[in-house]
Amino acid sequence: MSPSPAAPQPPITDFVGELDSLVADAMGEWKIPGLAIAVVQDGAVALAKAYGQRDVEAGLPVTTDTQFVICSITKTFTATGLALLVDERRLDWDKPVREYIPEFRLHDDIATDRITVRDLLCHRSGLPRHDWIWIPGDRSPAEMLAVMRHLEPSRDLRSVFQYSNLGFNAAGLVTERVSGLRYEDFTRTRLAERIGIEMSFGVAELAAKADAAVPYNMERDTRHRAQRWAIHTTAAGGINASIAGIARWAQFLLDGGTVNGKRLLSASLIREMQTARVHTATSEFAEFGDTHYGLGFRCGLYRGERTVGHSGGWIGWSTLMTLMPERRSGVVVFTNRDPSAVTEIVTNFVLDRLCGKEPVPWLERFRERRRAMLAQIETDKQARKSVRHAGTTPSHPLADYIGTYAHPAYGQIAITQEADGLHWECRGMFAPLAHRHYDTFELPEVLNRLLPDGLTVSFATDPDGNITSLAMPLEPMVKPIVFARVASGDCMDAAFRAACAGTFRHGAFTHVIAQDSDGQLTLSSAGQPAQTLQPFRGSSFTIAQPAGSRIEFRRATDGRVDEMIFHYPYGTFVAHRIAG
Repeated sequence: MSPSPAAPQPPITDFVGELDSLVADAMGEWKIPGLAIAVVQDGAVALAKAYGQRDVEAGLPVTTDTQFVICSITKTFTATGLALLVDERRLDWDKPVREYIPEFRLHDDIATDRITVRDLLCHRSGLPRHDWIWIPGDRSPAEMLAVMRHLEPSRDLRSVFQYSNLGFNAAGLVTERVSGLRYEDFTRTRLAERIGIEMSFGVAELAAKADAAVPYNMERDTRHRAQRWAIHTTAAGGINASIAGIARWAQFLLDGGTVNGKRLLSASLIREMQTARVHTATSEFAEFGDTHYGLGFRCGLYRGERTVGHSGGWIGWSTLMTLMPERRSGVVVFTNRDPSAVTEIVTNFVLDRLCGKEPVPWLERFRERRRAMLAQIETDKQARKSVRHAGTTPSHPLADYIGTYAHPAYGQIAITQEADGLHWECRGMFAPLAHRHYDTFELPEVLNRLLPDGLTVSFATDPDGNITSLAMPLEPMVKPIVFARVASGDCMDAAFRAACAGTFRHGAFTHVIAQDSDGQLTLSSAGQPAQTLQPFRGSSFTIAQPAGSRIEFRRATDGRVDEMIFHYPYGTFVAHRIAG
C-alpha cells in the first residue's frame, strides 16, 4: 500500500483552468466531439464537468447527465454483482461454473469440469477473445454460451491472461441463474438504484434517453458519425450511464462498499476483487508498473501509487475509470469517439495533481505518436499489397465457389456471384470479395459497418479439385477458422434420394442402396458393414471407407437413376442398376 501524502494536496478545482486548456488541446488534436470527466478526491466528488458536443450535427452539448456507453467498465459492475451473491452465501466463485449452469461447455472436457466463476472474472479460461462470435449482434447471451464448446482454446486453463468478453457473458448468466433475475434487472435494482446511478442497457434504451451521446469514429484523420451498434454481451460491456452516475460508482468502490454510510457490500470483497491475480502486460512507460487483472478490475501502479479500475472501448466510444484506493480518489473520463489516447492523457494529468507530483507531458508524448502513426498509414497499406502474388488467377471458375459454408460456432457464410464478382455474407454482414491471389480473396475496409475489414477468405479443395471449405483468420490466436462447405444439389432432395434406392452391380459385386428411418441413403456391399451416405454436392455423396471416397448417382435419358459411380482414391468404378 502507498503511504498517505505528507500534507493535504490542493483540491483539483485549483487546476480547473489548466485542465480546461489540456482538454481543449487534446480534443482538437484527436477530433473528439464530446468529453465528460468526474474527479473524486478524498471520497467526495470534487469535479464533474462536460466539454464539447454529444451530437455534433444537432449542435447539442455534453452535460454531466449525458448517457454514454460505458463499455467494459461494465465488467466492474458484473463482478461486484456476483460479489453481492458471494456475500449472501448464494455463490462461491471458486466452484465450477457448471454447478450454476449445467449446460456450460468448453472445447476441452477437463477445462469444462474445472473452470470456476473466479476464472471467468480474471480471464484465464484458456480461450482467446473470439469476438466475432458476438460482434454481429444476432445472438442472445444464451446462444453465445451454447457455441463456446466449439471454440478452439489457445492456452491451457489458468495458464495465462486472455481477455474474454464471452467469459463475462457467461458470468452474467451465472448472475441470472443464482439470483433468478435478468442480468439487467439484478444490476439495476441491486446496485444502480441503491447507489443512485441512472442506468440503461443496450442501444434502444440509450436512443430513448433525452440526453444521450452519439458515437463517432475515424477514417484515417477524418471523423464520421457512427451508428449506435449494440453490445449483446451485456455483462461484458452493455451498460449506459452518465459521468455523474459513474462518479457515484467510484465513490462506492473507494468507500469500501458503502453508500451514504450504509454498507452494501463487504469491504473484504471489494479488496478481493481489486487484488492482482493474473499478469496482463508490461508498460512501455516508466511511470507505470506491470498491469495485472483481479476480478473484473485492472490493477496496476502509476508513479508508485496503486491503481484499480477499467477501460472501455467500442465503435464510437472510449471510457476510462482509474481509482487510487489508498487516497480514496479517482478519475473517470468518457468520450464519444474512438479510438484515442485522450482518456488516458486527461486521467494521467489529474492523477499527477491528486498525488502532488511533477506533471508528465502526456499530451506531447501521445501527440507525437499519433502524428507518426498517421504518417505510417500509407506505408503500411503499400506493405500489405506487397505480399500479394501478382498476376495469379483463381483455380476455378467463380461459379464453383458459390455455396454455403458452415462452422458450428461462427455460423454460416454464403458465397454468391454477381456481375462484379464474388460476394460474402455472414450473419447479417455482407460485402464484395476482391481477388487477392490464387484461391484467396479479401474483404474490403468499410467505414461504419460491422465487418471483419481486410480479412482474407481462402478456399481449399479436396484431391479431386472440389472446393470443400473456406478459412478466415477471425481469431488471431488460433489457426484460421475453417468453414466446411454445406451439401447442396440433388443429394439434399428427398425425392432424388428415394429414386436412388435399389440394387446395383459392378462385375461380381452387388451393392444395395436403401433409406434409413431419417431418409438418408445407406450402402450395403457383400462382406462389408453398411455405411451411411453423407450428402456432398449435386448427385454425389461421401462414404467413410475408404477415406476420401464418394458415390455419384446418374440418371438415364428417361430420368431414372440407373448408374452408381464409385470414386475411390485408387480408381473409378461404375455399377449399373439391376432390374426388378
